[in-house]
Amino acid sequence: MTKVAWNSKELTVGQLAERSGVAVSALHFYEAKGLIASRRTAGNQRRYTRDTLRRVAFIRLSQRLGIPLKTIKDALTELPEGRTPTRDDWARLSAAWRGELDDRIEQLQRLRDDLTDCIGCGCLSLDRCVLANPHDRLGTEGPGARRIDTRICPPSTCR
Repeated sequence: MTKVAWNSKELTVGQLAERSGVAVSALHFYEAKGLIASRRTAGNQRRYTRDTLRRVAFIRLSQRLGIPLKTIKDALTELPEGRTPTRDDWARLSAAWRGELDDRIEQLQRLRDDLTDCIGCGCLSLDRCVLANPHDRLGTEGPGARRIDTRICPPSTCR
C-alpha cells in the first residue's frame, strides 16, 4: 500500500481507491452519478479532496444496508455543499431509512420462512398453494409474489 502523507489535502484516484478499498472504476461510476466530485489538474487528472474518503465510506456502508444509490445521492445532496457526513448527519439520515430497512428485514424473514410455502404468485402448482391461495384470490390484487413482498401485501393482510 502506498502511504499517503497525512497532511496531503488531495488524493489521486489511485490513492483514493487504495485507501478506501473501492475499485477505480467504482469511483468513476460514483462520480458520474454525482455521489462524489473531483477537480481536474492541468494534465486532466482527477484530484479528490481528502474528505472524499468519508463520503465513499458513507456510500459503501449505505449500499451494504441495501440503500439504493438514488436514495444515497438524495441524502448526500441534503448536506451543505462540499461537506461530508458527520456522525450527527449519519444518525439523521439512517433514522430516515429505518422504516425502509425494517420493511426489508420483514421481507427477508418472510422469504426465509415461506420460501417452501405458497408465495402467492398465482401458479397454483404446489399442493399448498391450493390451501394458501385458493382460486388464486391473491391474483385479483395484482401481479407478483403477493405474500412475500411486504410493499405489496403488509403482514397484517397476507396471512
